[in-house]
Parts: sequence; C-alpha cells; structure tokens
Amino acid sequence: MFQQLKNIDTAFRHIKIFSIFLILACLFISGFSLVKSYQAVQAAQNRIYILANGKALEAFSAGRKENIHVEAKDHVKTFHEYFFSLDPDDKVIKTNVGKALYLADGSAKSQYDNLKEKGYYSNLISANISQKISIDSVHLDVNQYPYFFRCYATQELIRSTSSTTRNLITQGYLRNVSRSDNNPHGFLIERWQTISNHDTALQSN
Repeated sequence: MFQQLKNIDTAFRHIKIFSIFLILACLFISGFSLVKSYQAVQAAQNRIYILANGKALEAFSAGRKENIHVEAKDHVKTFHEYFFSLDPDDKVIKTNVGKALYLADGSAKSQYDNLKEKGYYSNLISANISQKISIDSVHLDVNQYPYFFRCYATQELIRSTSSTTRNLITQGYLRNVSRSDNNPHGFLIERWQTISNHDTALQSN
C-alpha cells in the first residue's frame, strides 16, 4: 500500500514538473510570438507601396535627416521648374507661378511682381514665346541653417523663328516648414535671388 502511495506521489511530482515546464514553454512561445509580431508590424509600417504606371513599387520610409539632401535639392528643382517653365498663355503662367510661390517666401513674389511690372510675361504672350528650363545642378550646404543652396540651370526661350539659350544661376536658403499638398517636401525658399541670367546662344529655326 505504501509503495503504491509512493508511486502515486512520484507520478504526481512528475506531472507537476512536466506541467511547469509546459507552462513555461507556452509563456516563452507566446512572448516570442508577440515580439516577432511587433517587429513585423514595425517593418510593415516602414514599407510603402507607390503605384506608378499600374505597377506597385516598394519604397521604404526614412528619417528627415537621411533624405535631406535629396528632398532639399528636389524642392529647389521643383520650384525653378514651376517658376521658369512658361507658355504664351496667361492661365498657364499664373498656374505655374502660383505653384512656385507656395514653395518660397516673399522674395520670389517680389521677383514675380518685378517681372510682371516690366511686362516680361506680357511679352511672352504677345510674341508667342515658350520658356523651358533644365536644372544642371544644385549645390547644397547643410552645415548651416537655414540651408544655403545655389542652383545652376539652362533656360531656353523658344520662338516660332528662333530659340535663345540662357545660363541661369540663383541662390537662396531653405527653412523647414510643415508638409502640405502644396509643399510636399516641407521646405520654404528664403532670400531667393538671381545671380546671373545671360544669353549664351541664338539659334534660328
């Protein structure tokens, strides 16, 4: 009888130890699953899919500092393309310049007002001149804030009988602002000025 009770007690202890190990194993597996699930969610949040030409392209989010050169240069490029890409149509000019003015402060508005007052845009319309711009390079200094930039570009004024090429150099500073639909990069161009804008070639069509 005592032997039987001893066997039962031993079996009970074995079951107890097994149960403890089983519970610990379950807790470990649950904790491991939670950690992996959290990591998977974090990885998914850092993954972005962009739809371009009917194809889903994968992109990865990154901090502001990691992309500052790319975003700042693209902001400068976008501003200049809006401000200087013009057609002999008053509505097109106002639309493009309007988009550009969202990306800069009053210094850009002052240049626009000066050109308008001098009849520059009226001359484009009356002479049927289209103006195109190609950004050659943007030099950016992020060691100071606001960030200094200098933009080198080539302008082309296209007439029905000829076209003129100009070298354009501008400079200014970039300040951080909130992102918006009108300003997706979150920068504002300040103290913008034209350093050089002179003809380099004249071609007959």
